[in-house]
Amino acid sequence: MKNIARSRLTQVAALAAASMLAVGGCSTSPPTSSASSDSSGGGAASASSAAGTAATGPLSAFYTQKLDWKSCDDGECAKLRVPIDYAKPSGPSIEVAVNRMKATGTKKGSLVVNPGGPGGSGVDYAAAADQIVSKSVRDSYDIVGFDPRGVQRSAAITCVDDATLDQFMGSDPSPDDKSEQNALLAGDKKLADACKKNAGPLLGHVSTEEVAKDMDVLRAALGEQKLNFLGKSYGTMLGATYADLFAKNVGRMVLDGVLPPDLTMQQINEGQATGFEKALDAYLADCVSGGKCPLGSDAASAKKKLQTWLAGLDAKPIKASGDKRLSTLTEGWAINGIAASLYDQAKWGELTQALRSALGGDGTQLLNAGKSYAERNDDGTYQSNMMQVLNAVTCLDRPAPTGGVAEYEKDAEAFSKKAPTWGRQMAWAGAVCADWPVKTTGRPHEVKAAGSAPIVVLGTTRDPATPYEWSERLAGELQNSRFISYDGDGHTAYGRGSQCVDNAVDHYLVDGSDPAKKTTC
Repeated sequence: MKNIARSRLTQVAALAAASMLAVGGCSTSPPTSSASSDSSGGGAASASSAAGTAATGPLSAFYTQKLDWKSCDDGECAKLRVPIDYAKPSGPSIEVAVNRMKATGTKKGSLVVNPGGPGGSGVDYAAAADQIVSKSVRDSYDIVGFDPRGVQRSAAITCVDDATLDQFMGSDPSPDDKSEQNALLAGDKKLADACKKNAGPLLGHVSTEEVAKDMDVLRAALGEQKLNFLGKSYGTMLGATYADLFAKNVGRMVLDGVLPPDLTMQQINEGQATGFEKALDAYLADCVSGGKCPLGSDAASAKKKLQTWLAGLDAKPIKASGDKRLSTLTEGWAINGIAASLYDQAKWGELTQALRSALGGDGTQLLNAGKSYAERNDDGTYQSNMMQVLNAVTCLDRPAPTGGVAEYEKDAEAFSKKAPTWGRQMAWAGAVCADWPVKTTGRPHEVKAAGSAPIVVLGTTRDPATPYEWSERLAGELQNSRFISYDGDGHTAYGRGSQCVDNAVDHYLVDGSDPAKKTTC
């Protein structure tokens, strides 16, 4: 998930460099081997047979295309052509960038991966194949990633320049008076107007459903009868949407850290407020247990001090150094920095150091954490367009609240009762979509994926960005799910240190071993 302050916490991105340490315990029933032989994806099917009936329909030119693989900096690269509008397949089209890291052993098929976002680069994620999957999975699969439409190498959407984006990112995310409310709404309107002016016709066609349709074209172009997929964070919504549209084409699918398609925008914002509050509580308990926490000696007073300090930044940012354009730490950038550290408990020590320095008047370390979260360089440039495209996807996928300021304030009061640190800013998180220049095309809906192969769903108990309850929710809705419950901190579970989790996922992907209906790690 990216930019908690102003990119609307509905966006979730997995950590691409998750560690593969093998630790931890597990309590589960023995796995059974019930996956069908072709759920591995086949690998030898021709593009036309893999395409099925689509090969003879209006989309046949897309489904029967062959990928022209060429060596690139990381692995092999190709371009996949897809229509801008699936309702008008003979109209304009775009090229989607694809990357392949070939299997290091005997190939079973292709495993398509997505790190989240919306706006995360699957090309970059696949290039880190050795870090994102285990050796056994790496041996068995070509790891394939793609930049979704509108992202980086795939007809990237750009609305504003970097300096304007800095202003948006650093502005006050939790308005508490009329003046601050008006400033937030004006900033949102400025971004929406810029997207209308500069983003082009693709702005209305970057929805999750359209990306899921691109994934089925990719499946066929890879020569696979089934799609094998590892999606983390927002990538789980892509996977679930694909399963909803193409249940019979689902191969071995792993959804880790779930964003359920049936949640409203307000439900997502409230859930993430409570998720980050729970993660903050876990961090503060750890911080004070060491006896040298800069926020205080007990968790309750530490949280109060942090809240008071953040409120002070609203009125008076503190100095920061080392950046070409940003010379102060604002509340918006501070929230980003704190959120970045809550994604991974391994960063808690760095957060403590950054807070100690910031409380002493130097916001450099916390600003750097926030910039890393936003994929921003010290020279003022952004490494990707994630911070821009994610709003375009979010505003297409779900309707925004329609009650205006009164509704945002009502939600702020309700959310803050459960999440006093994060509730107010989360309540205002949907405001950017209120004036969005293209109409919402999606609606919250349950996904059952009737007739699919078993889909493995993972949930982490103290995940800040995708609360554990969301993974439980989707696992309960899917007709054929397997749920892996991980008692831990941080965002997502696979490849983050639990041998129990990793073994269950690896056996499923490599051997077709169907995990128990529920596995507890």
